[in-house]
Amino acid sequence: MTHTLRMLPDGERVGQILEAALHAADPTAAVFRFLSRDGTQLTAGGQTYDLAHTRRVYLVGAGKAGVPMAQAAAQILGDCLTDGIVIVKDGYGLNDANFPGQLKIIEAGHPLPDERGTAATREILSLLTQAGEHDLVICLLSGGASALLTAPAAGITLSDFQQTVSLLLRSGADIGEINSVRKHLDTVKGGGLARAAAPARVISFILSDVVGDPVDIIASGPTAADHTSFDQALAILQKYRLAEQIPPAVLAHLQRGTAGSLPETLKPGDPLLERVQNLIIGSNEIAARAAAEAAAALGFNTRVLTSTLQGEARLVGRLLGAAARDLASGHSALRRPACLIAGGETTVTVRGGGMGGRNQELALAAVEEMEGLPNMLLVTLATDGGEGLTDAAGAVVSGETLKRARALGLSPADYLTRNDAYPFFAGLGDLLKPGPTRTNVNDLVLLFAF
Repeated sequence: MTHTLRMLPDGERVGQILEAALHAADPTAAVFRFLSRDGTQLTAGGQTYDLAHTRRVYLVGAGKAGVPMAQAAAQILGDCLTDGIVIVKDGYGLNDANFPGQLKIIEAGHPLPDERGTAATREILSLLTQAGEHDLVICLLSGGASALLTAPAAGITLSDFQQTVSLLLRSGADIGEINSVRKHLDTVKGGGLARAAAPARVISFILSDVVGDPVDIIASGPTAADHTSFDQALAILQKYRLAEQIPPAVLAHLQRGTAGSLPETLKPGDPLLERVQNLIIGSNEIAARAAAEAAAALGFNTRVLTSTLQGEARLVGRLLGAAARDLASGHSALRRPACLIAGGETTVTVRGGGMGGRNQELALAAVEEMEGLPNMLLVTLATDGGEGLTDAAGAVVSGETLKRARALGLSPADYLTRNDAYPFFAGLGDLLKPGPTRTNVNDLVLLFAF
């Protein structure tokens, strides 16, 4: 998978296991599993749509997996595709992609939205104003869509939105809390896309990057009912002491919402939802299970600990370091050669000005816990191929990492204090850099005892 893995004593097997996990989350295969066409009959997740009585078919969406999802959907739809726009993260487009002329792929900023993303979102909303009762809108959603598909509410500038999201990302808030706030500052989130498409029928194919696969939180739920309120959004900002730091226009907007002066997001039971079908087509659980099957086939005693891993990254890292000690000492029920797998998404409360991401921070927190453990390896991976503002998807840690770091004058504790995992592992050559995978189903952590 990367130069880092190839340099490891058992790097080939480790790489094969990670590749199996990513293959299981392949967006193209996922779309083909859930969408098919036989003449004028289009079947989505077991539900059939008659294209003979459908006037126009629109394809819209956003996310890091947007290109392969769009390629698959366009191939299936063929000549019945009328028009489409899909927004992807910078570097996640394909110059040689074979798309029909009526389908536009637009790159934009992530994890913070930018003007390209908001302009592309406006294009999508403008396109959907043409959709009528006899039209079909197919929506493709994957990780990163909350940033890429952005249309700030009236009175809120893009800068206001960016500042608020940036504060939330650094606060330690989980993705559900972050997206609850975003939904109440944005016209396309919280069912807003479904509203814009009405009265057309809508099918959303969703590649989940949220623990538990809640359709109202993934991508901030543009085609799903929202269970949160303006009151809850404001309470989240107060919980993390951000109410006095956010731009005044954002605070005023939320206060107007809590006072009932602004319409709420789309709620459960709304008749509009009867014409919306939301389908989860890929998840972390599927990727973790594929990794476990590959590890077992390669001779490892294997166990999936969880596919709902959450919590502060540095605390989870220490716990997994402790699990490594149990494996090394023989106190674990799992015997060597062993592979423990955990999937999910941790969070980072940013206290310093360093560079890194949740997987890199998790790995850094395990370094001292794993000191001196023979034939042990911890691998962390963001399945999209990168995290935060870095080009790394995670890092690798062994029992030798601390010794090597000290020889270079690197202190894990100092770097952890600064949230500065990236330069720590860069100095050791232990960052994982697979490049854009064009999928995203959360993170995987694998602990090996060889």
